[in-house]
Amino acid sequence: MHATTMNPPPLTVGSFALRSRLVTGTGKYPDHATMNAALEASGCTAVTVAVRRERLVDANGRSLLDALDTDRYTILPNTAGCFSADDAIRVARLGRELLEQLGNAGARWVKLEVLGDRTTLLPDPVGTLEACRELVKDGFEVLCYSSDDPIMAVRLRDAGATSVMPAGSPIGSGRGIANPSAIAIILELLKDPSHGGSPDYPVIVDAGVGTPSDITIAMELGADGVLLNTGIAHAKDPVRMAHAMRLALEAGWHGARSGRIPRRKFASASSPWEGVITHIPGE
Repeated sequence: MHATTMNPPPLTVGSFALRSRLVTGTGKYPDHATMNAALEASGCTAVTVAVRRERLVDANGRSLLDALDTDRYTILPNTAGCFSADDAIRVARLGRELLEQLGNAGARWVKLEVLGDRTTLLPDPVGTLEACRELVKDGFEVLCYSSDDPIMAVRLRDAGATSVMPAGSPIGSGRGIANPSAIAIILELLKDPSHGGSPDYPVIVDAGVGTPSDITIAMELGADGVLLNTGIAHAKDPVRMAHAMRLALEAGWHGARSGRIPRRKFASASSPWEGVITHIPGE
């Protein structure tokens, strides 16, 4: 591969072509200046924004959307904080109205979250599937936050989800990819034609990322991209961490396509044994 082609190609998600495969959130930052610096360091071109009013407007009445360069970033509205299908559908439609007023392309899509409880913040599979079907009928390109259940992933894909976004681990936990085998199965079912999948179907690992190595693992498994927020926003140095996450994604993407060496039970010498001098004449 020539040096000029080393950057991962854009990721196609429905009608969107994302130049960066890293999607970052906009919540939990100490201030808007830090948020914007971290977004720039991450290299992202799409950012998630929780649509619920109490998350869009801070204590001083300032809107998060006023702090974002909506010409630079495609906004991915999400239904964070919704605990029923009806609530998520309503919030998704509200997000579409807000972004249509701004003329942002993000009005066409939504990151769907229907949570099961306030302790685990794991998705409610029944509510997620119900909301996905309804929003697809309503013309949305739906990116579905789901658990790492392979069967649920297939059902969401079959319900019309533009992308399935399995959780690496619970939201904000920083535990990384808790069940790599489950993520690998999801990727095989959704992307392998022998299982009815498509290589072009986008699977984005979402939630639980704590360190750059978590992103690298997700990409080495074969994920098309990673979405995270807390791992950057709550780092001691969010801007430096955002830069590290960007590099980690690129490393994982290339690593997955480089053909790793096989695992071996015993050692394998880096240099050949042939020609090694074992006896010096005269000694």
